[in-house]
Amino acid sequence: MKKGTLKQILLITDGCSNQGEDPSMVASLVARQGITVNVIGILEDDQQEDPMGLEEVEEIAQAGEGVSQIVYQKALSQTVQSVTKQAMTQTLQGVVNQELKQILGPNQTIENLPPDQRGEVMEVVEDLGEKSNVEVFVLVDTSASMQNKLPTVKEALIDLSVSMNARIGKNSFSIYTFPGKRKTIQRVIDWSEQLDSISSIFPKLTSGGITPTGPALKEAMYQFSKSKLSRSMKREDESNIEETGY
Repeated sequence: MKKGTLKQILLITDGCSNQGEDPSMVASLVARQGITVNVIGILEDDQQEDPMGLEEVEEIAQAGEGVSQIVYQKALSQTVQSVTKQAMTQTLQGVVNQELKQILGPNQTIENLPPDQRGEVMEVVEDLGEKSNVEVFVLVDTSASMQNKLPTVKEALIDLSVSMNARIGKNSFSIYTFPGKRKTIQRVIDWSEQLDSISSIFPKLTSGGITPTGPALKEAMYQFSKSKLSRSMKREDESNIEETGY
C-alpha cells in the first residue's frame, strides 16, 4: 500500500443543531467525498446525564463513517487525541479490507484472517498511521452554551498538535467555528502544521445562540477542495519561479 492523505473533520459541540439541513445527511455526503466526520460531544463537569442534544453526536459520526465520543470537559484533551488517532486507524483498516477483498475475495477482511496474519496486517496499518499525511479540519461549535468550554477546547487542540507532530507523516490543521458572524463558518486558523498560535485567538471568540451544524459541515467539506486548489496553484507558482530564475 502507498501512504496517502487521511482527511478528517473533527466536530466539537455540546448540543443539537437547530438550523439548516440534517447534519447526519450532510455527514453522509461528506464521507462519500473521502472525508471522515468525527464528533466529540462535551458535557459540563458537574452534569449528571447526557442532554437530549448529544444523541445526535453518534448519529453524525456514524453517517460520516467516523468516531464519536461524549466526554466531560476535564477529559477533553485526551479524548481529542484519542478520537483523531482512532479515526485514522479505522480509515486505514477500511482501506486494507478493500485491498484484501480484491486480492483474496469479497468475503475477506482483517477480522477473518488467521491470528498471525492478522497481527502482520495490523502492523502495516499502524505503520501507515505513522507515515500517512493527515489533514484535520477542526469545526468548533461556538453557540451560546459553549462559551465557558472554549478555553478547554483551546488547550485540547494545542495538545493535539503536539501529539500529532510526533508522527513521521505530515500534518495539516485548520480551525473554523460556527456560527460565523456573516457566514455559516468563520476561519480561526487556515491550514497550518502547528496550532500553538490559537492561544492568542481563542479568547477573542464570541458565541451566538444558533447551532447550524449541517450547513457548517457542508462548508467544511468545501474547504478541503479549496485547500487542494490552493496547494496546486502554489506548486505551480514555485515551479514557474524555478524555471525563470525569479
